[in-house]
Amino acid sequence: MKFVTMVLMALSFGVSSLAVEVDTKKSEFKWTVSKVTGKHYGVLPIKKAELKTNKKGEVNGGEFILDLKNFTVDDLDGKWETKFLTHMKSKDFFEVEKFDDPKLVLTKIKNGKATGKLTIKGKTNRVKFPYTFNNGVYKGTLKFDRTKFDMRYGSTSFFKNLGDKAINNEVIVNFKVVLKK
Repeated sequence: MKFVTMVLMALSFGVSSLAVEVDTKKSEFKWTVSKVTGKHYGVLPIKKAELKTNKKGEVNGGEFILDLKNFTVDDLDGKWETKFLTHMKSKDFFEVEKFDDPKLVLTKIKNGKATGKLTIKGKTNRVKFPYTFNNGVYKGTLKFDRTKFDMRYGSTSFFKNLGDKAINNEVIVNFKVVLKK
């Protein structure tokens, strides 16, 4: 049955590629953002994940859609957690009511380097990042500049005299993508 599913998926992508199933329950995308006075971190749930292979069976592309409506901040509790998530989902940052599903499209995966396009808030930018692959698990770190996706709040690149309210532009996403067996 699994083979039939893969063949049907291959037909939808064209005969030259097969889809590889990702175990979204075991896979994870963990984000970290730092500021002058510390950092915040949490998890971005995966809404949809798919990797594609070439004729040799090598993974060479894919797509991940993340779920911003349900992302977490793991270093805060109670009213501070609620306040932080509400602000992150506002227009100052992700504007979740309008853009709730950021997407990473991988266009090349080879020799420990991945290349693709990251779309957040309707804006798309190229990304490159390293990865490792071992026993059916991809691990790596994707870093991106949030201001390139229209998230300028608290950025010293756009606002002066922020003092201890300054937020770094770089967002770090550590990922673990587990293939289904």
